[in-house]
Amino acid sequence: MFRSGPRNLITDVAGLRVGNAEDHRLKSGVTVVLCDEPAVAGVQVLGGAPGTRETDLLEPQNSIAAIHAVVLSGGSAFGLDAASGVQAALREKNIGVEVGGFRVPIVPAAILFDLRNGGDKDWGRYPPYRELGYEAVQAASVDFSIGTAGAGTGALTSGLKGGLGSASTVLDSGVTIGTLAAVNPTGSVTVGRSRHFWAAPFEIDGEFGGLGHPEALPEDARKILLKYRDRRVGGQAEGSSTTIAVVATDAVLTKAAAKRLAIAAHDGFARAIWPTHTPADGDLVFALATARSGLALDGDAALD
Repeated sequence: MFRSGPRNLITDVAGLRVGNAEDHRLKSGVTVVLCDEPAVAGVQVLGGAPGTRETDLLEPQNSIAAIHAVVLSGGSAFGLDAASGVQAALREKNIGVEVGGFRVPIVPAAILFDLRNGGDKDWGRYPPYRELGYEAVQAASVDFSIGTAGAGTGALTSGLKGGLGSASTVLDSGVTIGTLAAVNPTGSVTVGRSRHFWAAPFEIDGEFGGLGHPEALPEDARKILLKYRDRRVGGQAEGSSTTIAVVATDAVLTKAAAKRLAIAAHDGFARAIWPTHTPADGDLVFALATARSGLALDGDAALD
C-alpha cells in the first residue's frame, strides 16, 4: 500500500527545492529542481524526439559524480537556454564543481515542445528562457505550484490541459521517493474521451477525483487519440509533444542505480499515457539521489 509524503510533492525528499517561473503571455515557463548538496543522478531517454543538455555526463561510465540542479523547460530547443540562467544564479552563490579556480554548476536540462500552443512567441532576437531559469532559482522552495506553472504552463495533452505534476510516497523501509513531471504528451491520459484516467488504479487519497476505471470500457477506449491527429482532442501540430520528469529519493544510490531508477520510472509513463514513448515525443526521466536517509536500496528493497 502506497502512502504519500507530508506534502505529496517531490520536495518531501530531503535536500531538494523546486522553483517555477513562467510567462502567461508566452504560455511557457521553466521549472528547476535544486539540490541543497550535490546529488547523484541518472537519466533515461525513451522518446524519439528528445531535447537535452548535459545528459551524457550522467551515464554511469562518465566522470561527474553528482549534479547541482535539473531544469525542465518549455520552448523546445530554445528552452535549453534556461539552464544557462540557472547556472548563472548558482555561480552567484558560489555553487559548482571547482575547476582551476572556477565554480562550474552542473545543470542537466530537458525541454518540451509548446511553441504551437497559442502563446506569443515573438520574443525578438533572444528567447526569454535564460531569464526565466534565473528567476526560477530565486523562487525555489519546498512548497511550489503545480498545474499551469513552470515548465507545465503551456503543456497540453490529447483532450485535456497538461501541466506540472508532483507526488511522493514513503516506503516501509522509511525511504522517500518523489516525482515531478511536465506532462505534454502526444497521447491521452484518459480512457478514451471519458473522465477516467489510465493511472486510476494507482491513485492515492482521491488525487485523480476518485472515479477509478469505468465499469465498462467506452467504445473509444482502444482508439489511439493523438493531439496532432484528432482536431477534436487538442488539434496541435505534429511534434508538439513530450513528457519530461524527475524522480528523486533520499536513499543512497550509485550512478548505475540512479540510471536503473530512471529506467523503472518510465513504467509510470506507460501506465498513465497511451500511447507513450512515440517517435514524436521526447520522453525522458532524470533520477536524483540525495542520500539524506542514509539507507541503501539493496536486494528486495530495490524492488519496492
